[in-house]
Amino acid sequence: MLYLASQSPRRAQLLTALGYEFSTSDIAVPERPAPDESPQDYVSRVALDKARAGFRTLDRVEGAVVLAADTEVVLGNDIFGKPDDAAAAQAMLERLSGRSHEVITVLWAIDAGGARSACCRTEVRFATLNRQQIAEYVASGEPFGKAGAYAIQGRGGAFVEALSGSHSGVMGLPMFETDRLLRSFGLQPSAVTVRG
Repeated sequence: MLYLASQSPRRAQLLTALGYEFSTSDIAVPERPAPDESPQDYVSRVALDKARAGFRTLDRVEGAVVLAADTEVVLGNDIFGKPDDAAAAQAMLERLSGRSHEVITVLWAIDAGGARSACCRTEVRFATLNRQQIAEYVASGEPFGKAGAYAIQGRGGAFVEALSGSHSGVMGLPMFETDRLLRSFGLQPSAVTVRG
């Protein structure tokens, strides 16, 4: 049985779109970079912490596989997590405006036999944004709870001038890497009946 260690509706939607049956569990772990920790090491550590925490709650469930992910926006060596308030969201968007940044998503899956991971890195280029665009977007509320203060699947998608990599990875669950990782644990999508 597959368990998604996340309450993210977007991750659940993407995993459902892949055809996997799963249950979700709400896992909270500290999300703060350690001194001198690289962005990729940080993202991987948080995803692994989530997977381990999820598996600990299911260690007596036979055949359990726990999938966890973490996604961060990175500009240079600066990690842009979720903004705490409107001022933080505005500052992030001002820094991303007219520049390319990287979105790193790391997946970890764990079962009784061990753990495996996958990483997805996507380059995203933002158009140049003016103050009014940023203010209107922040006022919409969409930036909150989103790494880098934007949602590519929402209004924030209008800021993306170019993308090289995985669109679903920017959303928080890269579909190619997720499917390949889950299949390595012997999991398969459910059979789907297509109706004409």
